[in-house]
Amino acid sequence: MSIVQNKKAGFDYFIEETYEAGVVLEGWEVKAIRAGRAQIKEAHIIVRNGELWLLNSHITPLNSASTHVRPDTIRTRKLLLKKQDINRLIGKVEQRGFALVPLDFHYKNGRIKCSMALAKGKKQHDKRDTLRDKDWKREQERLMKVHRT
Repeated sequence: MSIVQNKKAGFDYFIEETYEAGVVLEGWEVKAIRAGRAQIKEAHIIVRNGELWLLNSHITPLNSASTHVRPDTIRTRKLLLKKQDINRLIGKVEQRGFALVPLDFHYKNGRIKCSMALAKGKKQHDKRDTLRDKDWKREQERLMKVHRT
């Protein structure tokens, strides 16, 4: 079950492979995400010291957050993945010009996970082609629906 999605990722990137990673979160962040107060539209993933880090993901704290905690809404969060997968991703990102893009936060066995994609950026003409194809499919569906009735 998805909590929050990055719908713009499919528009801005060609998605090659997807991975699922754990996210290191604080208690107030888990509560805020469960309440739907997270946003990953402008987030991205970087590699630093052989580890993956999620940047610019915005988690708004709840009003009832603990008084002894000072919430940092856009702090850098570590992603947990097997070392073998991290090494494969590092090789592809550094050599072939791929980017790591977060796709969504979702629940798995009661824990919050982050789906991410190994993706290549789209040029402006690719984005126009995507929009044109999407409009054409919508038009086809409309015509088929009218034809059936």
